[in-house]
Amino acid sequence: MTAITEPAAVQASKPYRLSPLDGAAPDPVLVEIVAGYLASVEMEVETSISRTSRSPMIRDAHDFRAGIHDRNLRKLTGRSYSALVHPVARDFPLETMNPGDVYFHNDVYLSEGGIGHLPDLCVTVPVFATRPGDTEPSVVAFVQAFGHHDDIGGCCPGSMPSGATTVYEEGLMVPPIKLWDRGVPNEAALRIMTRNSRMPDALAADLDAECSACLMGARRLTELFERYGVETVEACFDAMMDATTETYRREILSKIPVGEYTWEDYAEHDGVDEPKLHTQRITLTKTGPEDAGGERLILDFTGTGPQAKGPINHCGDYADGNFLVKWLAPILRNLADTPERMAELDVNEGVVPLIEMKFPEKGTLITPIFPAPTNARTFVILRLLGVLAGVVAKAVDGNMPADQETIRYTGVYGEDFEGHSYLMREVLGGGSGGRHYADGEDTIHVVPDSRNLPTEFTESRFPFIVEKLGLAIDSGGAGRYRGGLGYEKHIRMLKDAHFMSIADRSILSCWGVKGGKAGRPFSVVLDPGGPNEREFDALTDAEPIKAGEVVRIRTTGGGGWGDPLDRPVEEVVRDVLWRKVSPDGARNDYGVVLAPESTTDEPIVDLVATTHLRERMRTERSDGEPFFDRGPGYERLSGGAKFAEYDFVGS
Repeated sequence: MTAITEPAAVQASKPYRLSPLDGAAPDPVLVEIVAGYLASVEMEVETSISRTSRSPMIRDAHDFRAGIHDRNLRKLTGRSYSALVHPVARDFPLETMNPGDVYFHNDVYLSEGGIGHLPDLCVTVPVFATRPGDTEPSVVAFVQAFGHHDDIGGCCPGSMPSGATTVYEEGLMVPPIKLWDRGVPNEAALRIMTRNSRMPDALAADLDAECSACLMGARRLTELFERYGVETVEACFDAMMDATTETYRREILSKIPVGEYTWEDYAEHDGVDEPKLHTQRITLTKTGPEDAGGERLILDFTGTGPQAKGPINHCGDYADGNFLVKWLAPILRNLADTPERMAELDVNEGVVPLIEMKFPEKGTLITPIFPAPTNARTFVILRLLGVLAGVVAKAVDGNMPADQETIRYTGVYGEDFEGHSYLMREVLGGGSGGRHYADGEDTIHVVPDSRNLPTEFTESRFPFIVEKLGLAIDSGGAGRYRGGLGYEKHIRMLKDAHFMSIADRSILSCWGVKGGKAGRPFSVVLDPGGPNEREFDALTDAEPIKAGEVVRIRTTGGGGWGDPLDRPVEEVVRDVLWRKVSPDGARNDYGVVLAPESTTDEPIVDLVATTHLRERMRTERSDGEPFFDRGPGYERLSGGAKFAEYDFVGS
C-alpha cells in the first residue's frame, strides 16, 4: 500500500473526499470488486424496475435511470447519467434519515439541476451501515432512480405542453418530500400525485416499482459495507474517483491543445414564438498543468441566448452545474485511442474536478428564472452535447463525431374501442454522426438502453396499425463517413385520435464536419401522397387524426464526416444495395453514377461517368468552405447567411 500524493491544486479540487489523502491506498483488487459490485447493484435495480413497472414509457421504452451515490453526494456508478441527491440532502439532513425512508421529488427548480422536466420523477433511498465505534447505523450512501412517466398532470396529456409559458402549466410540482417513512408509504402524498395524473394506475405502479427496487438496492449495498467495513469501502470509492480523474486527464484532456475555442449551435423553435435561432454557445479553454487550478477544461456558456418564452429552457446552473458536467462529459470519450477504449471509460464524479463551468447571468436558456417552462428542455441539453462536440472538433482538427439528435417524443392519444383513455408516447431515436474512422450508427437513442416500443405490443394495446418501420433512406448526411440513418415509421389510425410531438431539428439539421454534409431533418406528415397531405409542426400537442389516416414519422439523420467525394465507390454501391442511399442520392451527394441497366437489387456503376462527375463537382466548389455544414435550414432562420461566425477553424 502506498500513500496518495497529489499537487495542492488537485487536492483542493476534491473537497468531498471520504478518506484522508495521506492514508494508505486500498487493495486495487478490492477496488475492482467494489466497482463491479456497484455496477451489479445498479443493473439489478434497473432490471427490477423494468420487470415490475406498468407504463410503456418505463417498462417498454426503458426511459429511466438508476444511480448510486456516496454520503458526500458523489455519483459512483458510470454506466449511465442520473439525477442528484443534493436536493434531498439540502432539505433533509443525513442525521435525520432512517432505514426504510424513501424521498421523492420532481420540482425542476428545487432539484439542483438534476431534474429537467416534471414528468421525470425521482426516488432516493439512503443506505445505512454501522461505523467502527458507533452503536447505531448511519447514512453511508444513496440509491436513486428517476424516470420519465406517462403523466403528472398539467394542461395536456403527457404533461409536456408545447405552448407552455410557465411551469405551472406543465404538471404537479413536488419538492423533496419523504414518501416512505421507515418503510411505511405516505398514502396521502401518493393520493395527491395519482389524483393529478391522467394515468393514475400506471403512475402508482411505477412509483411502487421504483421505491421497492431502490430499497432492495440499499439492502444490497448495506451487505457490501458489512462485509468489508465502512472505512475500507469508502476508501475504495475515493480510489475509483481518483482513477477516473487521472484516466481522463491522461487519455482525454491530453488530446486537446492548450488554448481557447468557441462554437455555437441553435434550437429552432420554442412552441410560442415563430421559429428563430435560440443560441447556445460554449467557449472552451484548455489549461496547462502549470495553471494555478491545474490542467482542466473551462466551459464558459456566455453568449447563450435569452430565456425562451416556451418550454425549451434548462436549469443548468444549479449546484455549480454538477448535473450538466456529468451530462456533457461522455462526449469527451470520443477522444479515446480506440472505440473499444471509449466504451470502457465510465463517467462518474471523478470527471467533475477536470471541468469548470462558467454560466451567464440569470435569464438565459440554461439559467432560466422561475417559473419559466422547461418540459422540452431536451432541445437545449441535447444541443449542448453537440456544441461541446463541435468546439472540441475545432481544437482537434475534426477528430470528433459529426452531430446527432437522437431523441424526440412522438405519440397519439384518445379513446380506444372500449371507451378507455389511452396515451401512446414513444422516444424514437435517430442517426448518430459520422466519425473520423467509421459511419454513424442508425436509429440510436441517446438515453442508454432505451428503445422504440415493440409493434406487437402497441398494436395489441392501442387502436392503430404500424404499417412500416424501417430506415429513412438518404437521411444520413453524406461524407467520407456517412451519418447514421433515422427511422421512418407509418401509423394508420383505426379510430379518431390526436397526435403529439416534442421534437427539434425539423428546420435545422444535424451538422456535418470537415467536409461532411448535414443530415436530413425531422418531419411528420399526415396522409403522405394523399389528398389531405400536410406536415405537422414538430412541437404540437393535439393534431387531429381521423380513422383510416396514416401518419409518417421520419427522424433525423446524423451529420456526415469528411468529403463525400472521397467515399469509396464500392461503399456507396453497398449503401444503395442496402437501401440506405437512393440512386439519386448516390449521384447528387457522392457523385456516383449508376448505369441505366442498374437496379437497387443489383447496382452497377458507370465508372467513366462517375469519374467525370466527381471531377466536375470538385471544381464547382467555392473556396473557403466552412468547417461545419449546417444544411439549408440555417439559411432560412439566419436571414440568408449560409454559415455562422464560428463555423471556421480559428474563429
